[in-house]
Amino acid sequence: MRRRDLLRLGGFGLAAGMTVLAGCTGGSPSPTPAGSAQTPTGGAERTPAPVSLTPVQSPKAPTPAARSGTITVYSGRSKSLIGPLLDRVGEELGLDVRVRYGDTAELATAILEEGERSPADLFFGQDAGALGALAKEGRLMQLPAELLERVPKPYRSPQGLWVGVSGRVRTVVYNTERVRPEEIPASILDFAGNERWRARLGWAPTNGSFQAFVTALRRLRGEETARAWLAGIKALNPQVFSKNSSIVQATIKGEIEAGFVNHYYLMRERAQAGQPLPAENYFYTNGDPGGLVNVAGIGILASSRVPDLGLRLVDYLLSEPAQRYFSEQTFEYPLLEGVPAHPDLPPLHQLNPPAIDLSDLDDLRGTLALLQEVGLL
Repeated sequence: MRRRDLLRLGGFGLAAGMTVLAGCTGGSPSPTPAGSAQTPTGGAERTPAPVSLTPVQSPKAPTPAARSGTITVYSGRSKSLIGPLLDRVGEELGLDVRVRYGDTAELATAILEEGERSPADLFFGQDAGALGALAKEGRLMQLPAELLERVPKPYRSPQGLWVGVSGRVRTVVYNTERVRPEEIPASILDFAGNERWRARLGWAPTNGSFQAFVTALRRLRGEETARAWLAGIKALNPQVFSKNSSIVQATIKGEIEAGFVNHYYLMRERAQAGQPLPAENYFYTNGDPGGLVNVAGIGILASSRVPDLGLRLVDYLLSEPAQRYFSEQTFEYPLLEGVPAHPDLPPLHQLNPPAIDLSDLDDLRGTLALLQEVGLL
């Protein structure tokens, strides 16, 4: 199911029209193993008892026979990005980690449709909105304070139901041979209607990160401002892309002069090129909506039959080795205090992002309706 198909849920609430998903996907494919390839077994439904966090050690990688249990992760993060990390988790913790990869919004919808029978133990979302939607529907369990407090308050659930594991910042990527940094408008809102940018911008209205930004804009500045901004950018005849990486590549080539992206895509292009590129990220540090800091985060399902294993996995993702992986391999912001971001990035504490409860980014349906109304879907 595509993101736009969520619009068919109309006014029913996320949990009410979930048969749409089954009709579109033809059922739920089995998760693929991150480590060994055993199919997770079922079990009687039950509400998990409260569990306490046992500090994770880092033993030598056990043999498959020594693995202590199977855990299933629904991941909105791609296999190419976090597959190696989940493999490492399985080896170091002695777990058979099975992963179903897919679109964040669709996997969250699948969990709601599956209800208490969901095979998922954890949900790893690429943005906080989907995590907030699951929390609102009572699908996530309370996390221990010791885990939550490793992450700054803005990047975890106020109710303690999910926790961010890495940060991503909305930026304007621009071609340094065609644009001076002082030409970037003081607010992302000021791009709309600015003829300087006619046919020179790139955006990705179908991309989940862009849609999370639009949701934030709706929350921060209101529905009418968001609608006017979308219509104003559309009127400038920007190039439309399906994903952030394509926007960055087009900016580097000079096919466009600037685009709206997450910060780490340019970092990846630089790493792959192994040389300087004619592009930079412009960071809004004045509280502007264009400087939204979102998170990739994780929550343990209230229906999980192995919540103790889920806690061990979350604990690992918030450990120094995993946080360094995000810093050094995916170029995201680590959220654990003491783990530095990539040296080419401004420190997270200096960004001054807009003040917003990331759980409030759960209204994807309203954003999709707005994008459709403006003619972008």
